[in-house]
Amino acid sequence: MAREPIHIIGGGLAGSEAAWQVAQRGWPAVLYEMRPERRTPAHQTGRLAELVCSNSLKSELESTAPWLLKEELRRMDSLLLQAAQKARVPGGHALTVDREVFSEEVSTAIAQQPLIELRREEVTTIPPSGITVIATGPLTSDALAQEIARLTGTGRLYFYDSISPIVEADSVDRSIAFWASRYGKSTDGTDDYLNCPFDREQYERFVDELLKGESVRAHIAEDETPYFEACLPIEELARRGRDTLRFGPMKPVGLSDPRTGRRPWAVVQLRQENLRAESFNLVGFQNHLKFGEQARILRMIPGLERAEFLRFGQIHRNTYINAPALLTPTLQLRTHPHVLFAGQISGVEGYVEAIATGLLAGVHAVELAMGGGTQAAPRETAIGSLCHYISGADASDYQPANITFDLLPQLDDALKHELRRDKKARHAEVCRRALDALEGYRRARV
Repeated sequence: MAREPIHIIGGGLAGSEAAWQVAQRGWPAVLYEMRPERRTPAHQTGRLAELVCSNSLKSELESTAPWLLKEELRRMDSLLLQAAQKARVPGGHALTVDREVFSEEVSTAIAQQPLIELRREEVTTIPPSGITVIATGPLTSDALAQEIARLTGTGRLYFYDSISPIVEADSVDRSIAFWASRYGKSTDGTDDYLNCPFDREQYERFVDELLKGESVRAHIAEDETPYFEACLPIEELARRGRDTLRFGPMKPVGLSDPRTGRRPWAVVQLRQENLRAESFNLVGFQNHLKFGEQARILRMIPGLERAEFLRFGQIHRNTYINAPALLTPTLQLRTHPHVLFAGQISGVEGYVEAIATGLLAGVHAVELAMGGGTQAAPRETAIGSLCHYISGADASDYQPANITFDLLPQLDDALKHELRRDKKARHAEVCRRALDALEGYRRARV
């Protein structure tokens, strides 16, 4: 009996990887890509897996989080990591590729795989039966976005990322920053925020540098449109008046600096996210500054002078679903298990993260097609932790994520204490555990 093909919508990084994984497991796939018949504001060609805003797939330094995710993908026989190696160009410690060679390698491999049928057409409705992987990326067409909103029952999708920076908890100076909730109103008796207090002089210097900060050049026209009033970048707030920030995200009301016993002139609040261990989010600090500028200016915040940033702030066009409210750890819609999401539309940031979710969506789609149950990647792995985060974070305040060590399970207290002075050794141990866990998961799917 003929096998019903798995339908994959979107020929970007995630969709191309998903189609390849389906075919490598002996199952037919239909891959839909609307380019070049219908263009997007960012893409320049009709090739599959076209890289848009960068040609870097991040660090290749061993025992870093980006390296770990790529190493897991290599061991899972990722097509796109193989293409990246063939297209590699000098880039220091990063995996940097020639964009044209990279996308050509992927396009050729897909074209030569007999189990993949490539259809150059726009999809506006999701098949009511069979298995479908939606991997349409951050520039999903309006018609399909409306269809996804209807299917998920959300009424709308997110159309802009408004992402605040994240810092490592150990890099915050606790002799300056203090735990407190406004007016002493805490949750469950625990103070909700770590507060970084400014005096007036510190605040004025901070605003001066913020106003001089160099912004990121927009990659698509939508990123140059006026911002939503509810999520303005901090530099835009500063332009509206020198006190705007301290009456907005930096308001000090209801707080008292224990060093002085008085209310600070302004405060930056740090919040620990529920699924991010040992890190803090800078509340309301989304911005459109270059990453180097962010590091320089944000280290002017009292208590963050030696901050180590796990993620910088961003505001840009990115259509994505509220994944924690909708997806399982195997990337299936809870209400429609035959529909899976992958790539940036599923709520991940970054090229490699898109590839990773595409790979797993392809694996899980075949498991469904074969009539069996799906099994999530081990929590100890980077790829499993990424899916655990997007399916289990706080749905009321969800922000897309890229891979960082704070998403992975932490070491037990004894080992953490033993290695407390050696961060490299701690990270190496997390990587060792991840790759051991991946091996068993991979063997069961060969």
